[in-house]
Amino acid sequence: MCYDCTRMIRQATVHDVPRICEIINSHAELGRMLFKSYAQLYEDLRDLAVCEKEGKVVGCTALAIIWADLTEIRSLAVDDEHRGQGIGRRLVDWCIEECRRLQIRRLMSLTYEQAFFEKFGFEVVNKDTLPLKVWSDCVRCPKREGCDEIAMVKTLWDVPMIVMPTTAPTPKGISIPVLEYVEE
Repeated sequence: MCYDCTRMIRQATVHDVPRICEIINSHAELGRMLFKSYAQLYEDLRDLAVCEKEGKVVGCTALAIIWADLTEIRSLAVDDEHRGQGIGRRLVDWCIEECRRLQIRRLMSLTYEQAFFEKFGFEVVNKDTLPLKVWSDCVRCPKREGCDEIAMVKTLWDVPMIVMPTTAPTPKGISIPVLEYVEE
């Protein structure tokens, strides 16, 4: 996805991880987001995209699948020298288009940038309406007891709603051994 000759949004590679870490952690030092280790970034590499300008990574984002009908925009950060150039907007556009490609109807974000996300049609929601899986990162957050992030959700109305099975899938032909209870 090329926006002009000097900027490109693309899937991240292992070679991008040190620069992604540098950008994210520069924002984390200011309390804008959580710190990320190399290990976390390598583990989440398939979720990450970067904006490259003149051969240098200047911004990043991640799109994590939470459930069949929900994704989360994570690790959205732009190098301070390149802020105000529409890079954050292009990275969120990439996330939205990726949701459409995956046929996932809703995107969410935990953010301090309410006005930025409102430009994309995100709406503030009560944090209690989000699945517990969203809060898995919170155990590493120093603000976990007094979280001041804003939960926001966008629905892609052009993506069909998924119809989930009414029962959980179980493997056929597999028996699970049950040990007898033996009194001591």
